[in-house]
Amino acid sequence: MATVLALVTGANGFVGCHVVRALLQSGRTVRGLVRASADLRALEGLDCEKVQGDLRDAEAVTAAMRGVEEVYHVAADYRLWVPDPAPMYAANVEGTRNVIAAARRHRVRRIVYTSTVGALGIPQAGPGTEQTPVSLDAMVGHYKRSKFLAEKLALKAATEGAPVVVVNPSTPVGEFDYKPTPTGRVIVDFANGRMPAYLDTGLNLVDVRDVAAGHRLAAEKGVPGEKYILGGENLPLREVLAKLAAICNRPAPWLKLPYPAALGFAALAEAAARWITHRPPRASLTEVRMARKRMFFDSTRARTLLGYAPGPIEPALERAVAFFRQLGLIR
Repeated sequence: MATVLALVTGANGFVGCHVVRALLQSGRTVRGLVRASADLRALEGLDCEKVQGDLRDAEAVTAAMRGVEEVYHVAADYRLWVPDPAPMYAANVEGTRNVIAAARRHRVRRIVYTSTVGALGIPQAGPGTEQTPVSLDAMVGHYKRSKFLAEKLALKAATEGAPVVVVNPSTPVGEFDYKPTPTGRVIVDFANGRMPAYLDTGLNLVDVRDVAAGHRLAAEKGVPGEKYILGGENLPLREVLAKLAAICNRPAPWLKLPYPAALGFAALAEAAARWITHRPPRASLTEVRMARKRMFFDSTRARTLLGYAPGPIEPALERAVAFFRQLGLIR
């Protein structure tokens, strides 16, 4: 029996490198599409073929697709603050269009598109599901808007016959977050004592290894045109910080920051980032506005239909802290 060749876009990224690992463990042969300037440390020691290409380059994407049977489109521009949003839409929306078009041209038998719970609705009461109504106008910030548009594009392709399954990961944590992601930065800031206060919000945390396993399950058991939330535990932010406090052996912040004060701080931080430092701000207006709602989600559908079985979040938080210490980001 021939080995399945799987293409992973963004293979060197935080989620992408874990998807590569999960696929290798399942016996697949893996090809990773990475940019020429990509940091490849997350793929060190893995038997993964690497091909260079940019999502915005349709010819490069098509070339990477030769001989592929499964595509895992994980790559995305994931930033919550951008001085110019145009490249983000080009990567997240047009890049997705290029990947799906190339996969259809090569008659790939399964395409798993990595969306985000950020593209889903959050009801007034209870956690969000795949069916919670939502519109583009409800999307806070360019990242969510671009992913919402890309998800719509993927689902439309499915109605036209493309074998696209959509997964919506929540907030993954774990090792190999080299960049780090916005969530990784929260862990680093807390561990370094740079979080004197917290906002009254909540989020769904999930072990990145479970997210990767969910991608494989979606390819094997998912129905084209359907969405599956890959989440873990719904936790108030104060509880997340309490868990980190136990891991890092430092006190959790006790001061709850009022929402208007957080908005003011973020506005000043963004102004400094745009005009002085030219680096991402400590907090962005998008992050604060997102925090107005508790971002709780329900993974029952993935558990029931895919066999998705996420574990507790503490081991993932411990691995994340250990990784950031090893990387020198935590003093």
